[in-house]
Amino acid sequence: MKSILTFLLGLTLCLSAVGADKDKEEFEKTKALAEKGNRVAQFRLGMAYHKGTGVPKNDKEAVNWWRKAAVQGFATAQYNLGNSYGYGIGAPKDDKEAVKWYRKAAAQGHAPAQVTLGLMHAIGEGVPQDFVTAYAWWDIAAANGNTGTVAATDLLAKETAATGKTHIAKEMTPDQIAKAEALAKEMIKKNPKLLKKK
Repeated sequence: MKSILTFLLGLTLCLSAVGADKDKEEFEKTKALAEKGNRVAQFRLGMAYHKGTGVPKNDKEAVNWWRKAAVQGFATAQYNLGNSYGYGIGAPKDDKEAVKWYRKAAAQGHAPAQVTLGLMHAIGEGVPQDFVTAYAWWDIAAANGNTGTVAATDLLAKETAATGKTHIAKEMTPDQIAKAEALAKEMIKKNPKLLKKK
């Protein structure tokens, strides 16, 4: 029995070492691409630093690489950068800066960023409190989560947007809701990229 346990422990340690070597190798490949300006690699490198995959966890470095990808228009990097400022992880807490990056991602149809913008407007963080604008963002985000094949974050965004709309509608007049729905349509008309292609 003792020899079987020793064997299993040894096997587990060996497999962990192989996994760590693979993570480190993947990190190095990604870093080489990121340093050449590849925005997807820059985003992935930020994720590696954020999670500590193949490299020690370092949220400041994650923010550094997400910023490089975000400046190049990578929506998920923009969203992650917004979260970094919004929560003060790897960057100083700054709600106005968070809103700036959420808006950039939301403008590209990033449903989780749209949900978060709705929340920021609903509670007045980084922007003045505005239920009409919050409802409009949640209306758009709910529409974005309604595709045939979506990521888990998009499904969560759809559900969160619907819940947010239902909750905030209780605090709004029928005229305000109508105004919010009209605002959402106007926003989409001005920027059709707010909605993902289905």
